[in-house]
Amino acid sequence: MADANYETVRYLRQVALPGIGAQGQRRLRDAKIAVVGAGGIGAPALLYLAAAGAGEITVIDNGRVEESNLHRQIIFDTADCGRPKAEAAAKRLRALNPSVKINALDSELSAENTRTLLAGHTLALDCTDNFPARRAVNAGCAALGLKYVYGAVYRYEGQLAVFDPAHGACYECLYPETGDERAGACEQCGVLGPLAGMIGAACAAEAIKLVAGMKETLAGRLWLFDALTYEGKVVNLRKNPHCKICCKP
Repeated sequence: MADANYETVRYLRQVALPGIGAQGQRRLRDAKIAVVGAGGIGAPALLYLAAAGAGEITVIDNGRVEESNLHRQIIFDTADCGRPKAEAAAKRLRALNPSVKINALDSELSAENTRTLLAGHTLALDCTDNFPARRAVNAGCAALGLKYVYGAVYRYEGQLAVFDPAHGACYECLYPETGDERAGACEQCGVLGPLAGMIGAACAAEAIKLVAGMKETLAGRLWLFDALTYEGKVVNLRKNPHCKICCKP
């Protein structure tokens, strides 16, 4: 645990912000945040959460660092290739901010284990890149009553939302399962590295605002962004009364 003077200096410009202050910084220090996916979105999100002084961060990813990851997964360097992503990310985060407790879980998220892996956390971030994992995060958070931040990128398009299944729409309301959820991976379709960074940084910003108790968040809304035109819009999300996840009888 860092001493008070260390925290005063390190987080000075964050604590000075209206809506955060000393109380918000304490809430952040006491928070336990799970980040599912340490890829293009998760990498910058993890860096910013650690830099901001999140008290405990759990990195969940069962992948290995590959050379083709490095154009967008900025938490890794060339020497990390072949290493488990969760472990490599944890090492980088501990070096960035030794006062933050980092848990590295080299584990694949599934419908069976999600609730166990996310239990006890204050907030979760869905930084995954495939539909099964996103649905697993959504179902687990719904079962636990856990708010979570969702970020996704596809080629030049980015999305960001905050889901609170207990009070509004969930991911399943927005994207009902169709049974045909193939393709879409960035190795087939490509992704602009800086766009992943933008969405990841925005995920961290929403997480910080939520933990600090700020009212101005994306809760119940979806931000859509086009990196080619720099056009974007925010749409309100509606709960699906027939949703099989958040509207179970």
